[in-house]
Amino acid sequence: MTGPENRSPAGAKPRPLPIRWWPALVTLLVAATATIWIRVVTELNQQERTLGSAVTGLTTGLVLLLWWVGFSRARVRLRLVVLGSVVGAALAVAVLFHLRGVTGDLLPVLEWRWSSATGAAGAGVLANPAPSGAERARLLAGVRDYPQFLGPRRNATLTGARLAHDWQAQPPRQLWRQRVGAAWSGFAVAGRLAVTQEQQGDDEAVVAYDLLSGQRLWTHADHAHYHTTIAGEGPRATPTITDGRVYTLGATGRLNCLDLQTGRVVWTKDIVTDNQSHVNEWGMSGSPLVLDGLVVVSAGGPQDRSLVAYAAATGKFVWGGGNDGAGYSSPCVATLAGVRQILIFTPGSLDAHDPRMGRVLWSYPWPRGNPHVAIPVMLPGDRVLVSSGYGVGSEVLQVTRAADGRFTTKRVWRSIRLKAKFTNVVARDGYIYGLDDGVMVCLDAATGELKWKEGRYGHGQEILLDDVLLVTTEDGQVVMLEPTPAGHRELTRFRVFNDKTWNPPALAGAYLLMRNDLEAACYRLPLAAPNPGRLTENRLRSGS
Repeated sequence: MTGPENRSPAGAKPRPLPIRWWPALVTLLVAATATIWIRVVTELNQQERTLGSAVTGLTTGLVLLLWWVGFSRARVRLRLVVLGSVVGAALAVAVLFHLRGVTGDLLPVLEWRWSSATGAAGAGVLANPAPSGAERARLLAGVRDYPQFLGPRRNATLTGARLAHDWQAQPPRQLWRQRVGAAWSGFAVAGRLAVTQEQQGDDEAVVAYDLLSGQRLWTHADHAHYHTTIAGEGPRATPTITDGRVYTLGATGRLNCLDLQTGRVVWTKDIVTDNQSHVNEWGMSGSPLVLDGLVVVSAGGPQDRSLVAYAAATGKFVWGGGNDGAGYSSPCVATLAGVRQILIFTPGSLDAHDPRMGRVLWSYPWPRGNPHVAIPVMLPGDRVLVSSGYGVGSEVLQVTRAADGRFTTKRVWRSIRLKAKFTNVVARDGYIYGLDDGVMVCLDAATGELKWKEGRYGHGQEILLDDVLLVTTEDGQVVMLEPTPAGHRELTRFRVFNDKTWNPPALAGAYLLMRNDLEAACYRLPLAAPNPGRLTENRLRSGS
């Protein structure tokens, strides 16, 4: 029999039942457990953790909303108010923002719909007037060519210019800054010309700028357009400059040879159609390699058309080799076991090709399923470092050649401590420096032992210059590190952009060129006082 304390007076409305909180508490507990499992317990890579956390968060939100509307026992009016607020907030976000892409860890990058991108202050305006006369000649005398992706030797390693180590005491001098068309390309520099690739409306463009002023000198455009929400928009490869010509590969497969001074077309090819290939999911990304009168590109075609070579002078097809698809890495040259060869990181292997005939000399299998981007790094003793992201890691291979001319490869060591997603890795004095899912690491090149891991810079890029390592961060800063196995030593830094910066930088002497998918800038970095002892050391290291 019900006690009088629980009975409602005759004619009175029944008391509302209290809110049923336990389903929400259970849901939150399950979500917290799942998040800890994803972020801490499992061995997922950073991108998988991001996606797992996002799915957990969205699922939790939907379950909580369903609980509140259908099972919470809250008053109907209150349930409708909360539901309306959630729907209204979602609509407001959809109306006010659009997705401009993702970070290297797959976090969404939102932008106001009426904004043309925020960028850094002064974007679109030349920061300084163009120098002329004696001043221009003096400045150009200090320029060193940076003629292709990752510099003269395509290894992100330079010698010769010793930079000052304190950018607060000696700030870098901005020469110019301006808006550019979308692309993930970098700059190639030859003398006064700095050449890059951009998307301009429905055209892929190759654009030459004056290095010292940023003035646009010429533009060549092709009707082509690559764009996805995740991958971004525009070309991805960096031009190659040699012998008075510019060689470029667009995101849709257009290979151009242009006159360096005028931009006039010398010849052009569609490497996708020509080699019965297809455009990669993230666009055609390999920068052209010019070697021995040939232009070598990763076409990804079948029937010995994976890596192909065209005559640099005429565009005539010369050779092809391999049968794997096109990767996102660029071909590079190496001498291993006494034989010069072209290395290319394909979707399923690291392949070595004969530069004269294109045939595959050796192939080392690599896990498929994720983009392979970083160029292999040559190490002393006929060894090669290979690295990729998405949880795969790095390996060092020993390449040998038998008396009958056959090559063999053997793993020296493997490490999960360095997972190079976009960035390219550098080696110095027996140690390897690279970004492991956005954090700088130093490994012993002989053993793979981790010396240190510190400094979160995101998915940026790096250039090794004598006694310093320049890191361009994903959020648009330039950081100078001392490359030493003794520990992480950050010397100085300054900010260039306020937006996602994936593009590789170029360093032409003391002139640093940076760009992203919104704008480009050129800085003159301060030089250190001459040190005769250091100069001698650098000459010995470079073999000059």
